[in-house]
Amino acid sequence: MTILVEAVGWLGAILVLGAYILVSTGRLSGGSPAFQWMNALGAAFFVLNTWWHGAIPSMVLNIIWSGIGFAALWRIRRVARP
Repeated sequence: MTILVEAVGWLGAILVLGAYILVSTGRLSGGSPAFQWMNALGAAFFVLNTWWHGAIPSMVLNIIWSGIGFAALWRIRRVARP
């Protein structure tokens, strides 16, 4: 189980860092679904990893981060469907 939790944590890090790099280099828009998915899923993966390690402040931060990403995706979906 430990290896799985660590792999999920690393995948979360890759997603969040990748999203930041793509937006910073102009390859993605901050309002794009891809950016929001990368952030929301990356943060959700961090939640599992930080919970496992007992890092509660980081877990709470990532719950909020993930919530912001999923809320943005909901808004994007709602606007796209008239």
